[in-house]
Amino acid sequence: MCDCIGKALELGMSRRGFLGAGWKMAGAGVPLLLGLPASAAEVDQRKQSMVAARSQAQNHDTRLVLLGTAGGPVWWPNCDREGISSALVVGDAVYVVDCGDGVGKRYKQAELGPINTVSGMTGMENLRGIFLTHLHSDHTIDYFNLFLYGWYDGLSGVKQPVQIYGPGRRGQMEPIFNIPGQKASAPPPIVNPENPTPGTVDMTNYLYQAYALDINDRLRDAHRPDLRTLMQVHDIAIPPVAGFKSPNETPVPNMEPFLVHEDERVRVTATLVNHFPIWPAFAFRFDTDDGSVVFSGDTSPCDNLIRLARNTDVLVHEVIDTSWVDALFPPPVGEKEAAFKQHLLSSHTSIDDVGKVAEAAGAKTLVLSHIAPGHAPRANLMRAQRNFSGQLIIGEDLMQIGVGRKHG
Repeated sequence: MCDCIGKALELGMSRRGFLGAGWKMAGAGVPLLLGLPASAAEVDQRKQSMVAARSQAQNHDTRLVLLGTAGGPVWWPNCDREGISSALVVGDAVYVVDCGDGVGKRYKQAELGPINTVSGMTGMENLRGIFLTHLHSDHTIDYFNLFLYGWYDGLSGVKQPVQIYGPGRRGQMEPIFNIPGQKASAPPPIVNPENPTPGTVDMTNYLYQAYALDINDRLRDAHRPDLRTLMQVHDIAIPPVAGFKSPNETPVPNMEPFLVHEDERVRVTATLVNHFPIWPAFAFRFDTDDGSVVFSGDTSPCDNLIRLARNTDVLVHEVIDTSWVDALFPPPVGEKEAAFKQHLLSSHTSIDDVGKVAEAAGAKTLVLSHIAPGHAPRANLMRAQRNFSGQLIIGEDLMQIGVGRKHG
């Protein structure tokens, strides 16, 4: 989720005092910012359905596991969703896509590795790869946590280094967002001016430095293996694209999907998607012997994504509830609020549009994830079915979905 979601909340609450005024979601009858918790019966029914679905999914050689399904750098109230993260399990190999808040906890709860009955720890020996769609904090906040905590949860037992792929350096500072017709804002200070747009390799190296005290202690006192031997980090190299000029001028040129990673279990391809001003932002497609799963990352409706997701078995797509955005900025909307509202919506996909994207791609199943707000009513989210003829699934944390054939 674009970090402007936090700014939108600030603008909306300061302008109208939502908490005090008790603003409602348009047509939903649900308190906007606090949401309403599900009833005990609803929670129990969902848990039973999840257990049954999980049992079915585990009969498949390839399965999708939704670890966290909330979007945004926000701790949503009255919401059981952790930060955005998913896993594709192929046989005994696990591939994680994005590392939002709580990914390690959800990894354990999903039992993606063997459980030590004495320590209670979940082994991470089967973690094969990590793929980051973009470097916004809500997609990376627990990235390094998988290694710092994984050090004690079986990660040292991996048969080969975990392959990590993410965006490289942006290479150009993004423009300052200004309201049309208003005086331009003064430039803010530049953080880390010697490298203000770091990529995944840079980020990982900076995190090593930030945790140097802890890492050095673990190496010397606990005799942990060197973390650097447990991972191999790659900045995704974007091939030459006709018509591309710069991240600010042509952030999403039309392009064909390109190969990122391949091993005996998966073939991973990627494409650029539209999450401007963040660049690069990727969508990933995983093809296995059983079928395909595509992860949209954060994006507005995008031809590149439709091309990548052509005839996929499962499309996991971000979604934003525009009625929530409308409620944040009720009329009369000033020029500043209107501009910022459009800025927020232009980098995400609405409930009504997400079904159109899946239909255009010919996806068999559409799974809504990276849901904003995290407590969006299911009735609102179900509107995605109006423009989609396939199967619609409203993603929930720890949901598992089988892909392709079953064992045997």
